[in-house]
Amino acid sequence: MDKLLFTGGTGFLGKNIRPILDKMYEVTTCGITSEDMVKTNLAKEVPRLEQHYDVVLHACGKAHVVPKTKADKQAFFDVNYTGTVHLCDALEKVGPPKALVFISTVAVYGCESGELITEEHPLEGETPYAKSKILAEEYLTKWCGMHNVVLGILRPSLLAGKDAPGNLGTMVNGVKKGFYMNIAGGKVVKSILMAEDIARIMPALVEKGGVYNVCDTFQPTFGQISKSIAEQLGKSRPICIPMWMAKCMALAGDLLGTRAPINSYKLEKMTRSLTFSNEKARKELGWEPLDVLTNYKI
Repeated sequence: MDKLLFTGGTGFLGKNIRPILDKMYEVTTCGITSEDMVKTNLAKEVPRLEQHYDVVLHACGKAHVVPKTKADKQAFFDVNYTGTVHLCDALEKVGPPKALVFISTVAVYGCESGELITEEHPLEGETPYAKSKILAEEYLTKWCGMHNVVLGILRPSLLAGKDAPGNLGTMVNGVKKGFYMNIAGGKVVKSILMAEDIARIMPALVEKGGVYNVCDTFQPTFGQISKSIAEQLGKSRPICIPMWMAKCMALAGDLLGTRAPINSYKLEKMTRSLTFSNEKARKELGWEPLDVLTNYKI
């Protein structure tokens, strides 16, 4: 059984895919928590590895935070880029793996809206999160090329799974507390992926490498997702409000500042569909994603 080093393996993604990975690899987690087997802060130091690993899954990263200060912005580069450099420095000391899989993001494209965006789209992300991931992708491409390592880069969309963070976690909490509302019929579509699909795609990706968007083939609407969540929680179906009412609430939120649950910026993001194409991964890796509406359980 191949040895796998899994950075960020005790976070949201790790908790959702470890049961699958443990059947395929001898897993060692690496990170800052007390649960990690190799305890290190990649943003600040080169970890001390005690053995060679056949495969590395690099999922450690900073996300889901809106930076407010220069220090906040720099933190993205410290974790996502410098942390990647430190990891590679450590791997050189024990011998490079045969394959490395990097968890990037669709944010690298810098798109606020669009339909079935492919890997050919230019990397125009301007946020610290996007820029730091772009730098990490570029570094790994050069490093893996120099050391003859098969590199797989996954650009996942919104991730679904137990204790999901980000927008999906906000939706779950909103439905649970009874204040989540769909806007204009909840027809907005955002690409989504079951977290466990990251583990399911690993064997083919480790062999072939490449850069791939990963998301569900069936693109559910916010209305469909929130309805499924409400049914699982035994809550009433979220109400829908017309766009004019949402705009009034957003304008009020603009006056309240960042504490507001909705403002004009958030409203614009919530009401613009953004989907990505998974055709390349399905065709080249023979991978078929799980249906989110069927498989996402609270």
